[in-house]
Amino acid sequence: MPREPCTHETEIKVTTTDRTDPIWRPSEARAAATQMRAFLDRHRPRLDGDDYAALYRWSVAEPGAFWQAMSDFAGLRYVAKAERVLIDGDAMPGARWFEGALLNFADNLLRPEHDAPALIATDETGRRRAMSRAELRAEAAALAQAFGALGVEPGDRVAALMPNGAETVVAMLAAASLGATFTTCSPDFGVRGVLDRFGQTAPKVLVAAAEYVYAGKRIDVLPKLREIVPQLPGLAATVVVGDGEPGPALTSIPNAVHWDALLREHAGAAFEPRPLPFSHPLYILYSSGTTGAPKCIVHGAGGTLLQHQKEHLLHCDIRPGDVVFYFTTCSWMMWHWLVSALAAGATLLLYDGSPLYPEPNALWRLAARESVAVFGTSAKYLQEIEKRGAAPGSEASLDALRAVLSTGSPLPPSSFDYVYRAIKSDLQLSSISGGTDIVSCFALGNPIAPVYRGELQCRGLGMDVKVFDESGQPIERGKGELVCASPFPSMPLGFWNDADGRKFRAAYFERFPGVWCHGDYAEITPHGGMIIHGRSDAVLNPGGVRIGTAEIYRIVEQFDEIAECVAVGQRFDNDTRVVLFVRMRPGYRLDASLADEIRARLRRDASPRHVPAKILEVADIPRTRNGKISELAVRDAVHGVDIANLEALANPESLDEFRNRPELLV
Repeated sequence: MPREPCTHETEIKVTTTDRTDPIWRPSEARAAATQMRAFLDRHRPRLDGDDYAALYRWSVAEPGAFWQAMSDFAGLRYVAKAERVLIDGDAMPGARWFEGALLNFADNLLRPEHDAPALIATDETGRRRAMSRAELRAEAAALAQAFGALGVEPGDRVAALMPNGAETVVAMLAAASLGATFTTCSPDFGVRGVLDRFGQTAPKVLVAAAEYVYAGKRIDVLPKLREIVPQLPGLAATVVVGDGEPGPALTSIPNAVHWDALLREHAGAAFEPRPLPFSHPLYILYSSGTTGAPKCIVHGAGGTLLQHQKEHLLHCDIRPGDVVFYFTTCSWMMWHWLVSALAAGATLLLYDGSPLYPEPNALWRLAARESVAVFGTSAKYLQEIEKRGAAPGSEASLDALRAVLSTGSPLPPSSFDYVYRAIKSDLQLSSISGGTDIVSCFALGNPIAPVYRGELQCRGLGMDVKVFDESGQPIERGKGELVCASPFPSMPLGFWNDADGRKFRAAYFERFPGVWCHGDYAEITPHGGMIIHGRSDAVLNPGGVRIGTAEIYRIVEQFDEIAECVAVGQRFDNDTRVVLFVRMRPGYRLDASLADEIRARLRRDASPRHVPAKILEVADIPRTRNGKISELAVRDAVHGVDIANLEALANPESLDEFRNRPELLV
């Protein structure tokens, strides 16, 4: 097929939403009863209006006043109050929050006034464990004392190679209560992937699962531990979590102790959370590592807590006693986000296993059994269950469900229709976007506002989010770089082992000095919401016109025959052409007729510039261990560039199909 003629004046017309009317709107009574409305009413004298837009304008115009108000509304527990809320508020990076304040993250998550169950931990085998707040506090206290006996002090790292279970939450709370910094990998990471992360952060104690279950299979982790542990210098002990008592299998792991034995030894310990500065390091999270060694991103306790409380209480309207679920591994920031819901008095529902095992409605049946109020997942999951014909609303009673959250990639408009058609017609569907970098969101849901197809409802309160053009000027309409123009409390403290901050500044502040550049290609909608068009480093540029990859995906993935796809720009004939790779659903193959139909649909619903020069079938598409498609790895493979860190991918062998393809030579 001949390529489209190149012209820089070509106008790209992408249908960002197919309807001008909202797909859902909260009733007046429902909106009036939300915590967002209560917060807005409390601060109405400060506002220039009586709606979310007015509240948002105030929150970014007066950040010190807003974040203090949020702290008061959330009832954060301080040992000492801040002397000043914001110092050097015009410095980014460099602003300092709640100077002089002392608190403890674990203490705030285990507030005595909350009495709902703390968590319910389940897995795909049907095993279920419920823990009260008293039980969670007692186990965290015992483990904290055990950590202390092993030499853990404030600032030391406690690492977890764990599935999403109760023990991981206990380990985090124990570490946080002491002032240790908690860092996680899920147990499906390979040896090299674990060492690339924990090898940089040098934990004092490692908590590790002996095994985990996925898609009906039990996977033994002990052989992996025997390779990892000797390569972590400074490791005082490995605490192994698994059924049964210590056995011969542990003797081959240096300084291994059994979880159950450790808890018994320290049973009855008092819970004594240590008062720490607001910005004391709480978590180390890791970038995907697909372009080099993973960046070790350090997050502070107070900023993480305050930001999560804002998102949980106001944007999600989470109440004491609500059951909150997010399908996530412990490697994804959504695990950290989920656990913070304890501070809102919620009950966490933890799940370990495949989301589609033994059938597509498995998680929704679980949600019905446990009366889930807030259900979080990924856009890819919602697209997959739709293609499998799942109808959760007719298979399970979802009376308690008030909100569905989706992240990981942009949620296409068709998936909005699916949620309201097949899951529940009366709920708040929140497509949310942020990242590991900020352990929170830039754009997310709003329980007092309508939902429009394909849009994130709003920019988050206190987040001065703008869209910049190529020259660094803010634009109200059109696509550009998503930035945050003012400091916010959950900005990272920096990167681990980056004493002068050079790597940290290069990652976020070089493109537009003094402004956080997040790396997303986005636009602000007339409704005040946002649309994310993909990662800006993966933006396609045929003929000098920028195209977000999500603009292609939301159209192509509506085809029933296609499971998923990835689009990259290939340098060809002194220009860039779009190449689309598709993974077909079982029983289908890509033929000329389907390829022509894909091109016709893209031309009709997007623009001629979106039409790929090549459409090729592949058996698999590379993705990170957090489940995100790695467009950069595909692009490098197409161009014959070595992939910097294959261990960061869950399926690196899939790249073989993208290398040296003869179709890409012509």
